[in-house]
Amino acid sequence: MSSILTNTGAMVALQTMKGINANLNKVQNEISTGKSVASAKDNAAVWAISKVMESDVKGFDGISDALALGNSTVTVAREAAETVTNLLTDIKAKIVAAQGQNVDRAKIQADIDAMTGQIGSVIGAAQFNGMNLVNGTTASMSVLASLDRAGTSTVASSITVNGHDLAFGTYTANDVFTTSGTASTAGDTFVLALDGAGGTGDFTVADGTNAWAAGDKIALRIGNHSVSYTVTANDVDTANASMANTVPDMIAVGLKNAIDALGIDGLVVNYDSANPGQLAFVNDGTKDLSVSGQYSNAGAGGLGALSQIDVTTNTTDALGRIETMLQAAINASADLGSAQKRIEIQADFVGKLSDALTTGIGAMVDADMEETSARLQALQTQQQLGIQSLSIANQAPQTILSLFR
Repeated sequence: MSSILTNTGAMVALQTMKGINANLNKVQNEISTGKSVASAKDNAAVWAISKVMESDVKGFDGISDALALGNSTVTVAREAAETVTNLLTDIKAKIVAAQGQNVDRAKIQADIDAMTGQIGSVIGAAQFNGMNLVNGTTASMSVLASLDRAGTSTVASSITVNGHDLAFGTYTANDVFTTSGTASTAGDTFVLALDGAGGTGDFTVADGTNAWAAGDKIALRIGNHSVSYTVTANDVDTANASMANTVPDMIAVGLKNAIDALGIDGLVVNYDSANPGQLAFVNDGTKDLSVSGQYSNAGAGGLGALSQIDVTTNTTDALGRIETMLQAAINASADLGSAQKRIEIQADFVGKLSDALTTGIGAMVDADMEETSARLQALQTQQQLGIQSLSIANQAPQTILSLFR
């Protein structure tokens, strides 16, 4: 039955054309934006996931900047610590040379003073963006390292870089040690030579009349090993009667525990509470050992004892001092180098992780341009055929006119 009121063919053709045009618009949007999911209405779930991942990528971009800043700060500090180590090594060589008989110790001392001044310049200049990790002003620095996602929340994690004190302060020399019970050897440094297979020696830390203060430090070097004890506020709490005059015991016990933990073969360290502050060494090993001690007051700075080195009067004392300071500089260099390596590894990982996230986002929302191009060609062909089909359907009612001629 033919009708001039209802053209079913035209309606079908028109609906087909609308579908084709809608698909064409979608394909054209994909071509213009490059995305198959450009907004939440395209695919709400995929769009939401992609936006969360995009925010993480932005966060990791900020982390990369933080790691770069941290790496630069640590690099400056490490270079300074290594330079100080080299200068202290040169000073040690000068001190060793001064041990000889027929040498000009005054000229050697002048060289040592010049290198000491250079060390001070290096430490003072070793700052990046206002932060100095080697002059004792910074206890530690946190470098933003990662964002760890846990469900719908993120937790920032950091790399902690320890600061070091290689600065010069006001050094106060005190009679801190008495070695082998001989008062004439009292001072703020000592050296014990322990022969192998039975060599002995001892030192005693001065009692409370020495006016110990929080931050005072005792450093020992046993062979190639180092230990230290720093006096705390609790140690010198005069309001606490139980703490009165116990600083030497605190120091001695703390150092003994640290030495025992080293596990040096054949070395026995004895502490007798009847002799407050005294440690007695017995070397039952086969190798000779040297034990040296260095006192540093709270305001001295890590290298404050450099000002006490004077090879024109006491070369043995100078050698004991430089060993402790050299080890402090070596430890600082090693610690900063380790921290820098960790930061560099994390920076490389964050870069790769950011790239992986970006690739994952692209896989979810980016349009497949080859497929889109093929679909565009097909839809354009369908559109042309749809136009022809609609034209034919619209002409169908006109054939009814021939029935009335």
